[in-house]
Amino acid sequence: MIRWIKIQCKKGMRPIDLVNKILKHKKSVVWTFIILAIASTIAQFAVSVNYNMMDYLPDEAPSMQATDTMEAEFDEPTANARVMVEDVTIPEALKYKENLEAINGVSNVDWLDDLIDLKQPLEMADQDTVEQYYDQQSALFQVTIEEGEEVEATDEIYALIGEDNALDGEAADTATSQKMTGQESMYAAALLIPIIIIILVLSTNSWAEPIFFLTAIGISVLINLGSNIFIGEISFVTQSVAPILQLAVSLDYAIFLLHSFSDYRKETSSPYEAMRLAMKRSFPAIAASASTTFFGFIALTFMNFEIGADLGVNLVKGIVFSFISVMIFLPALTLMFYKWIDKTEHRPIVPSFKNVGRRVLKVRIPVLILVAVLIVPAFLGQSETSFIYGIGEQPDSSRLGADQDQIKEQFGQNTPMVMLVPRGDVASEEQLVNDLEKLNAVDTVQSYVNTIGPIIPAEYLDESQTEAFYSEDYSRIILHTDTPTEGEEAFSLVEEVRSIGDQYYGEEAELLGESVTLYDIKETVERDNTLVKWLTVLAVATVLLVTFRNIIFPVVLLITIQSAVWFNLSIPYFMDLELVFVGYLIVSTVQLAATVDYGILFTENYNRLRQTLPAKEAIIQTIDGKIFAIFISAAILSSVGFILWLTSSNPIVGSVGLLLGRGALLAFLSVVFLLPALLLITDRLRLRSSKKEASEDA
Repeated sequence: MIRWIKIQCKKGMRPIDLVNKILKHKKSVVWTFIILAIASTIAQFAVSVNYNMMDYLPDEAPSMQATDTMEAEFDEPTANARVMVEDVTIPEALKYKENLEAINGVSNVDWLDDLIDLKQPLEMADQDTVEQYYDQQSALFQVTIEEGEEVEATDEIYALIGEDNALDGEAADTATSQKMTGQESMYAAALLIPIIIIILVLSTNSWAEPIFFLTAIGISVLINLGSNIFIGEISFVTQSVAPILQLAVSLDYAIFLLHSFSDYRKETSSPYEAMRLAMKRSFPAIAASASTTFFGFIALTFMNFEIGADLGVNLVKGIVFSFISVMIFLPALTLMFYKWIDKTEHRPIVPSFKNVGRRVLKVRIPVLILVAVLIVPAFLGQSETSFIYGIGEQPDSSRLGADQDQIKEQFGQNTPMVMLVPRGDVASEEQLVNDLEKLNAVDTVQSYVNTIGPIIPAEYLDESQTEAFYSEDYSRIILHTDTPTEGEEAFSLVEEVRSIGDQYYGEEAELLGESVTLYDIKETVERDNTLVKWLTVLAVATVLLVTFRNIIFPVVLLITIQSAVWFNLSIPYFMDLELVFVGYLIVSTVQLAATVDYGILFTENYNRLRQTLPAKEAIIQTIDGKIFAIFISAAILSSVGFILWLTSSNPIVGSVGLLLGRGALLAFLSVVFLLPALLLITDRLRLRSSKKEASEDA
């Protein structure tokens, strides 16, 4: 659509002609968007959702290469779930194993009978091995669930084991995420829409206007969701966050346009003319607002960890569709039904904000001192926060969280790793296994050389006895560790195991497992962090420079919003809380890109008033005139964040929500209290800079 507009302009059609065509053919425009929205609503059901974070690692990540090798060499993947059944005898446990193997989607079940001969007394077997699978009449099965079958398989497992027994593991995490994401998104929308309507009703003089706002942005959200059919697949983070975030950050565009339309209705009796003037007047503000958000989200697409890129692409599309909807669909829709606005007018509910500006200016010096004192600790604190690189732990109140605790209490922590080494050098393999067994965090090591024995050639045995350990080219060594899936202890062990493998096989030794994947995610996103932050700042600064054509305004606005970002992201450090890193990285970008609009609105108004008024008076009038509009925008974005936090059981989505909700409020406070103080301090410097630039242009 944007490209078509540019082509028409090159052919000689002026922007005003485009406006006239949109308004003249308003019915066709409205029906076109409605049809697109309906088609997109249907199309979105054909878009698959990926719940596996590992799939978003770059192909060159060591754990990804190891996974590819194992899938190519071994028919049977490693277990991705654990099932614990309490108070069972050995025969009863074997019956449970048989029933588990019969479940659709379960490709393999490993238990004690695969390692020792259960016909012999258990007392004669290695007790460490026995207690790993059977302890105090509780049986622990290692289960492999096929990818894509997690929900159906875990549902059948729950039906089999009942409420008193337990299930955990990656497959259970995936199944829980799949079941909860769609339900929680609907629940969040059900809570959020009434809240947004209430906020919008408070900010308008018509009961119908909020419906116009939400219709315009809602149409763009549906079109954006449907357009994902050309991508084919999106991440669960994108599905949970992108639609609501698009609604929150682009609702301002519709508010700008209809408020401008309302102003011009007072100056002209023609609704057509009022809308034409409103489109012309609001276009620069909407374009600037959309541009900062657009280019800010573009920075996410440069992440090597592709969940960021996946979300970034969807948000960028969303901003484009929202901009087009507001500038084309909303004017046409409003002209068709503007009488609804007239018929549902009401008196202003919120009183005007008078004398707020003078009160704000009285505290500008204390605010500057407070920010100067806190900004360095905030900057240092946000860079020292402890991070979680996976999806985090499930709450104890959930079935999965309770099951994890139940299994851990009985059998301890178990995080398996798999090492693949070239097959053939039995002596090196035996020494490697001995060294791995000596590691404190390793409970047991399963390999051919210590399970069957290095003396017996594999060629003399049936394939069913060797296929778990040997492929044609590789030997598979399975380590059972007692570390969590991530954290300093787990990541140190990954480095140790990789180092030992390198001693014997160099780069040919490959390692995989959940903790290994999370280690690689950590390495990837830490590199992404610096790149994305600088790209976001550079992109936003460039848009601000183009918008204001003065170096001072971009610097002041970036200080204002970036300080709010640092304050927000430092709170977990000072509260000694761990933070999901993906949420941290997304919000550090989104908060700057989305809330800088508040500063643009404030600064544009101040710059206009400053041409005829002294600096202090211009600031006072700007605060009085714009504080409510900025508050409404911040309240909507903050509501979106806190609703996501309250409704989502997924730690990544919840983390994004909490940071976003808190960040919007901090950005509002920063724009209202810090920005006026900085504008006054830099006023003379800005004037000198403007005069210098004007003389250079002349």
